[in-house]
Amino acid sequence: MIWSKIETLSRQEIEKIQLERLQETVNRVYEKVAPYRKKMDEMGVKPQDIKTLKDLAKLPFVTKQDMRDNYPFGLFAVPKDKLVRIHASSGTTGKPTVVGYTQGDLDTWTECVSRIACMGGATPKDVSQICFGYGMFTGALGLHYGLENIGSAIVPSSTGNSEKQIMYMQDFETTLLVATPSYALRLAEVARGMGVDPIKDLKVKIALVGSELLTEAMREEMHKYWGKDVLVTSNYGMSELMGPGVSGECEYLDGMHINEDFFIPEIIDPVTGEVLPAGEKGELVITCIKKEGLPLIRYRTKDITRLIYEPCKCGRTFVRMENLSGRSDDMLKIRGVNVFPSQIEEVILSFNELGPHYEIIVEREGYLDKLTIKVELNFTTDSFKELERITGEVKAKIKTVLGLDAKIKLESPNTLQRFEGKAKRVKDLRSK
Repeated sequence: MIWSKIETLSRQEIEKIQLERLQETVNRVYEKVAPYRKKMDEMGVKPQDIKTLKDLAKLPFVTKQDMRDNYPFGLFAVPKDKLVRIHASSGTTGKPTVVGYTQGDLDTWTECVSRIACMGGATPKDVSQICFGYGMFTGALGLHYGLENIGSAIVPSSTGNSEKQIMYMQDFETTLLVATPSYALRLAEVARGMGVDPIKDLKVKIALVGSELLTEAMREEMHKYWGKDVLVTSNYGMSELMGPGVSGECEYLDGMHINEDFFIPEIIDPVTGEVLPAGEKGELVITCIKKEGLPLIRYRTKDITRLIYEPCKCGRTFVRMENLSGRSDDMLKIRGVNVFPSQIEEVILSFNELGPHYEIIVEREGYLDKLTIKVELNFTTDSFKELERITGEVKAKIKTVLGLDAKIKLESPNTLQRFEGKAKRVKDLRSK
């Protein structure tokens, strides 16, 4: 099901909407947001200079640091009394990033998530259990209102108390699960421990997963636990831009359709900031062209992807972003080699003997980086020979993929930390 006919407009019609909304947004931001006006003046660019979509490249970038420097409301384009909702990040690495919504923004958010939910197969007949944390995090409420808008019944179970989550799934006959990939796997693990087979005893047929990277290997792992017929789609967003609803996968799983009438995507070289040609991989930059409260222009997401402009079989014409390769700020430089955690995950999940739970530890001994990967076994064994074989094979494959030696530590089942929200897989101890 396609939620809105806007999703099938021609490229010319899409770009006409984008240019009109971009020009209006730039004018409004220049007039009402002093820090952004200062950035534009320093670059010698005025709103009237934005005559085509290509002129977007003339405008300055906005980063998370800009939001922290202007905490809490310095980048807002409306007075505080016009806001009807305020969210914020956890602020674990500094000042939280604060985002606010007018009623118009909430309506836009609901529309965007309604489209994403329909792309992922949601219908008015679904019972949708939302296992994101409710609160200052945008994920739960964003999916909540979008799914509710299309007519789905909502089970706002939040995170935690996993046994009760399974009870709800049984009693309410949940058909659609909203969670991070790692928590979805944890729920299946808990269900099995309760004697409940997620495939045979539960009715989940759709998983709308987000908030962390979904690799193809992790999607396959989801199918192992929840069933091969469950449609697992990834959706993308971040609180700075709106929350979930920026883009999402359809049933063809060939990239995430971006809601282009609300967001303009660019791909830049993460080092030089130069805009890259269509199809090249780099850092995703997003411009919000319909936000009232916090209309960020050229926001650097730090996420690595590429844009796909070829038509999709589903009939939608919006550009698609390839599922993320990782984040530029998550990339580890180990002995001169660029390493994304997703590369290690792909290796781990290629072994049937290993589970999806792992930890990456980077330390420095003297002047040399040391990489250790802890990963759980899927079974228990006392056979030293068997453990030695698995360790050797994983080590060899890591060396082939990364070009690095790593110490592999096999852990017993159910020993590594589980995560209800976004999984924290990496411990970089080199600064210590």
